[in-house]
Amino acid sequence: MATNEASRINAATNTGYLHGDDSTTRWRNTFSLLLGRMDEEGKARYIKARDDRFEEADCNRCDKYKEQLLVYSPVIRFLRQKINDFGGDINSENIHCKRCHSMQSGGFDPNYGIQICANTVKDKSRMEDTLAHEMVHAYDTLRFKINWEGNLRHAACTEIRASTLSGECRWRRNFFTRGQRKLVGQHQECVRMRAMLSVMARPTCKGPEHAAKLVNEVWEDCYRDTRPFDEIYR
Repeated sequence: MATNEASRINAATNTGYLHGDDSTTRWRNTFSLLLGRMDEEGKARYIKARDDRFEEADCNRCDKYKEQLLVYSPVIRFLRQKINDFGGDINSENIHCKRCHSMQSGGFDPNYGIQICANTVKDKSRMEDTLAHEMVHAYDTLRFKINWEGNLRHAACTEIRASTLSGECRWRRNFFTRGQRKLVGQHQECVRMRAMLSVMARPTCKGPEHAAKLVNEVWEDCYRDTRPFDEIYR
């Protein structure tokens, strides 16, 4: 027992994170995090332990929201119909609620469907934005024949459109959840930043400058293209 406790204390000394799943250890780790006593490794361990503990509950909540949004969300129902018009089908079977090991919200793969990161998407509003974002990718793949593997300009364009049309960059979300206080130009700033980050995460992107160049090259056409909506809906 003494040896185990000494190991826990040594680990905490190095990273600020104490190993253990009892309630006392959880509280000590939470306070360490809030007081800024954890380094980046400690924070990563804290997040992993939390996600381990809540994985089942997170996925169950995500599945419940998914079913509700498919039935009741106007934007999700609209996008689903437009995807159907081009021979696709987004449904509860190919929207997968999974745990993710990065801080992303979701992802789209033409062969797999949509993944929602249940451990990072905690509320229905954010899930609606995330699902709409990925459904724009599904629509673009069918409507514009996106080459996901070989053409980063295609990827940049669909990322611009997805962030523009999903609602994730609307003023209210930026103001209340991201601390963005600008009244003018914040939507374009948010879309550009999110598109650059998404492009930069692709294996063939050479870095931030390359991502910025790609986004800038397609910006005017892709930001103005609101299909299948008549205008920026959200």
